[in-house]
Amino acid sequence: MRILITNDDGIHAEGLEVLERIARTLSDDVWIVSPETDQSGLAHSLTLSEPLRLREVREKTFALRGTPTDCVIMAIKRLMDPAPDLVLSGVNSGQNVADDVTYSGTVAGAMEGTLLGIRSIAISQAYTFKDGRIMPWDVVESLAPALLKKLIKIDLPAGTLLNLNFPNCPVDEVKGVVVTDQGQLTHGLSIEEREDGRGFPYFWLKFGRRDFSPEANSDIKAISNGYVSVTPLKLDLTNHQVQEQISSALEV
Repeated sequence: MRILITNDDGIHAEGLEVLERIARTLSDDVWIVSPETDQSGLAHSLTLSEPLRLREVREKTFALRGTPTDCVIMAIKRLMDPAPDLVLSGVNSGQNVADDVTYSGTVAGAMEGTLLGIRSIAISQAYTFKDGRIMPWDVVESLAPALLKKLIKIDLPAGTLLNLNFPNCPVDEVKGVVVTDQGQLTHGLSIEEREDGRGFPYFWLKFGRRDFSPEANSDIKAISNGYVSVTPLKLDLTNHQVQEQISSALEV
């Protein structure tokens, strides 16, 4: 099996090193194409107005001045022949659940692989913030290999990717794996105004405390309760339930 791994935290991210070790439990043929710099929050964006600069770090490992989406396209369309059998995106420093999947560059890397017809999985690790990030990387590194070996055997329909989130707790306290729905979060972003050294204002997006949806099967609730969350996501954004309603209204 040929594996491509990417991320949105950048080529020097510790989570990328963790993911490489995880990937090597599945195959010896592992390629890395990752953004040169942190691309968190850029979602499924493309670089169209400037060139893509590619740097070879070592054999089968490349840094690209671009987004996670750019990285997957570069790997599949330019670097890898034959194409990979599996795209793994992550391991993200922080959970990617509920509405956050729409912002996530990690999820976007898996989305692009799915668009190109390749089985793709996004992987994220929740953490504690106390005077800085406290990352329990051992949770995902311990549990992901066995889980991935099961997931890659599943015959997924076209246009479907998997979003995996690992809880912020000791490995021996993880309660199991649940298949979840994409949950909802109350919007926690705000804009903070600051002042530079010359007295001019500038602004910074800031995360705030958010409540999660009460749905019993939501991804955010699962990891909050100590479970690994596996959420199947699909690229088709059509609201099929509303189609008939709109069609009826247009016939009047």
